[in-house]
Amino acid sequence: MSEFIRVAYVEEIPVGTSKLVQLKGKGIAIFNINGSFHAIDNDCTHVGGPLCEGELDGVEVTCPWHAAVFDVTSGAALNPPAMQPVTHYNVRLQGTHVEIEFSPTDVGNVF
Repeated sequence: MSEFIRVAYVEEIPVGTSKLVQLKGKGIAIFNINGSFHAIDNDCTHVGGPLCEGELDGVEVTCPWHAAVFDVTSGAALNPPAMQPVTHYNVRLQGTHVEIEFSPTDVGNVF
């Protein structure tokens, strides 16, 4: 069963930036695209580069290690060398807080 978990304050993620959060041992990158928040796995599916450190252009983030490009609104891989998407998480705002929908299946055997 999934639940929404509070992970950050809205003001911690200004427009056009990202924030890395750890949720149940998993790194998740949260992006603020013109006031709309999106969350994806932080690890690039190519060789694990930190997407939260990548360059953000519109809804696309470029991995800082090998320039794979992902759509932060869906997790889709848009440009090689990454061929597989990253997991995308539902996000909601509750007052001044950012919450991510998360379930035990999102981390496999961590629980």
